[in-house]
Amino acid sequence: MKKQPEFWSVDRVENGIALLENDRREQKKVPVSQLPEGVKEGDVLAEKGGGFRIDAQEAARRREEIIRLQNELFE
Repeated sequence: MKKQPEFWSVDRVENGIALLENDRREQKKVPVSQLPEGVKEGDVLAEKGGGFRIDAQEAARRREEIIRLQNELFE
């Protein structure tokens, strides 16, 4: 069975350290030098096999879900 990547959101980047948070609200600090070039706050990273990649498709899916939920609140 193929293992799915774990997703981490980049909460903030300060002094060369990125604070990442997953869906279980777990956090970890990772040096920016260990992350893909150009990573920024708000990016969604997929972690698999000890490395990270920016997952624009997952970020877009999450943004769409947030917009949908906001729209439901104001209906």
